[in-house]
Amino acid sequence: MSSSAPKPAKSAPKLASGKKRDQTPREEVANAVTHGVAFVLSIIGLVILVVSAREQTDAIGVASVAIYGSSLVLLYLASTLYHSVTSIPAKATLRVFDHTAIFMLIAGSYTPLTLIAMRGLWGWVLFGVIWSLAIFGIVGKLFAFGRFKRASLYLYVGMGWAGILAIKPLLEVVPGIGLALIGISGLAYTLGVYFYVKEGRRYFHAIWHLFVMTASMLHYFAVLFYVLPSGA
Repeated sequence: MSSSAPKPAKSAPKLASGKKRDQTPREEVANAVTHGVAFVLSIIGLVILVVSAREQTDAIGVASVAIYGSSLVLLYLASTLYHSVTSIPAKATLRVFDHTAIFMLIAGSYTPLTLIAMRGLWGWVLFGVIWSLAIFGIVGKLFAFGRFKRASLYLYVGMGWAGILAIKPLLEVVPGIGLALIGISGLAYTLGVYFYVKEGRRYFHAIWHLFVMTASMLHYFAVLFYVLPSGA
């Protein structure tokens, strides 16, 4: 009988994605297809926003919705590419692209609210604060947040709900239905975080994608039908 001590069990290898397990091929198909569809729809949505803005508002308004629509396109493109590739180095790079695009979308989503609906001092201050936080988050994601994985998640959620600080001026310019859509959108994003955090379970990441799609759709309709007319 060997007298040597039993070797400790090896821990699961560090995955390129940084998760407890990689998504299965079928899960990645679901992930890529969901946001691939959203990518196509976001391109169409961007065109509709810009055309509508040209008819209803000024150059700042057009630029605002162009920034917002482009941030949607960027997010869904990044996510689709990330979930479509199989190369480990490419996947690691695209994961960073995917996560930095979230900061771009959050800041982009605020842009029509601040520069079309609110304008004035409140609008420009909130615009500056949100975009500064987005830039901070992107830089952090590139250089630091890999060591503090929850930090970016907390920053996502905090930025998303920062608009509550400007609820009073928003109530004065955006119809209640529009604000309700934006509020429900925020709830959908926040509830979806549960599935993102628990994505080790099968298809939970795809469910997270569906929450993101639903939330971004609600926010989009709020901008198109209620925020844009407020700047006319």
